[in-house]
Amino acid sequence: MYKVDLNSDLGESYGAYTIGMDEAVIAHISSANVACGYHAGDPLVMDKTIAAAKAAGVAVGAHPGHPDLIGFGRRNMACSPKEVKAFVKYQLGAIMPFCTANGVKLQHCKPHGAFYNMAAKDMDLALAIAEGIAEVDKDIILLGLAGSKMLEAGKQVGLRVASEVFADRAYQADGSLVPRSKPGAVIHDKDEAIARTIRMVTEGKVTAITGEEVSIDAHSICVHGDNPSAVEFVKNIRAELEEQGVLARAYREDFRQHMSVITRVDDLSGEIFDSANISEEQKKELRRSSAVRDSPYSRMVSSA
Repeated sequence: MYKVDLNSDLGESYGAYTIGMDEAVIAHISSANVACGYHAGDPLVMDKTIAAAKAAGVAVGAHPGHPDLIGFGRRNMACSPKEVKAFVKYQLGAIMPFCTANGVKLQHCKPHGAFYNMAAKDMDLALAIAEGIAEVDKDIILLGLAGSKMLEAGKQVGLRVASEVFADRAYQADGSLVPRSKPGAVIHDKDEAIARTIRMVTEGKVTAITGEEVSIDAHSICVHGDNPSAVEFVKNIRAELEEQGVLARAYREDFRQHMSVITRVDDLSGEIFDSANISEEQKKELRRSSAVRDSPYSRMVSSA
């Protein structure tokens, strides 16, 4: 059986403003990225969201962004690596007491919006984010775009990393997301989005908007729940994943310190393989095998 995380951005309401349909979407995901007060969220919302996640059995992650409430953190900002590192520490410091108060361990950190997209291609910013996390708590998993600089930076500073893919977004040939400002950036056809997602999980491939086949690691799938149709999509995608033998599950304790290690339970009696000693054909066979376990993800064999 394949295993993959389903994550969604929650806790983005603040003050008198309600953003998203958190209560509806939380029933269908395995990990929540909770806004930390810069691009969205406030203390009361953070506390409420973390409590709701705990009650639903959903793992909690930090979702730090640029200090850009008006632009919802989606505008590029010219920030130095020193500032970026401080932004990360500040926002982790905001959310972690609420995790402690609710008896929840912070599982991961996923940057938001422009913070995320800029660090995906800028190694200096990526390192600043990774170092900010590592200097606070090295047990926090860095969740970033598959194949991005952010994941490279996380590994470089000794963090565990998870590769994220998007169910409803189009990809460019280099593995990056098509900017929202361009036609075709968002996939509105539910069936197409679900089929693409299942292929990313089970085959490690996605077709770029220009037609190229792109290799991709799908450890966690980002889904959205900001309107009724989006919530229905989340519900449908989880049901279809499970129908195809893909279990939605958060990282939690199952996430190994080294993502290059997996366990295969068959006639080899649970012998552990290191990916450096596994051929490409063996990797393909292991991805297909229903006997692969020990990870919440479908494709824990790293090429690193």
